[in-house]
Amino acid sequence: MKEIIPTTIRINQETKTAIEDIAKIEQRSFNKEIEYILQKYIIEYQEKIEKKEVNK
Repeated sequence: MKEIIPTTIRINQETKTAIEDIAKIEQRSFNKEIEYILQKYIIEYQEKIEKKEVNK
């Protein structure tokens, strides 16, 4: 099982509210929505980097 590391982030209220709204729609907790967003970004970023490497 992956170890879960507690962290603290600082975001503005507008961003927090938007994430809370999305989390509610997606039936996730605020923390799980943040985790999902970060994981999705990392995957997309890695794919972008790999694509650039292939096109060299």
